[in-house]
Amino acid sequence: MISKIDKNKVRLKRHARVRTKLSGTAEKPRLNVYRSNKHIYAQVIDDVKGETLVQASTKDKELANETGSKVELASKVGETVAKRAKDKGISTIVFDRGGYLYHGRVQALAEAARENGLEF
Repeated sequence: MISKIDKNKVRLKRHARVRTKLSGTAEKPRLNVYRSNKHIYAQVIDDVKGETLVQASTKDKELANETGSKVELASKVGETVAKRAKDKGISTIVFDRGGYLYHGRVQALAEAARENGLEF
């Protein structure tokens, strides 16, 4: 019998493989992306201390009433996380796509963050 591939399990393996080479520091924290079917989340993480410095998602009060496609909302999340990072004095980051393909919502979030001042 043919079994169905668990896409999330494959994504988690890919993410773990990438994370062995990728880490965020205080000078250059990691911008992590997680996307569900309905929402997208982004957080800037200092892996040395193990703490989240800045976060934004489509569930935030600022973005909860926004309308548009998922890609448009992802770019607004990227814009918001970049502005919050700039307020904290963070300008350069390491981008962690979370095992997702750099396409669609993940790409829109990354490009919006770049346009609003984050360098990676």
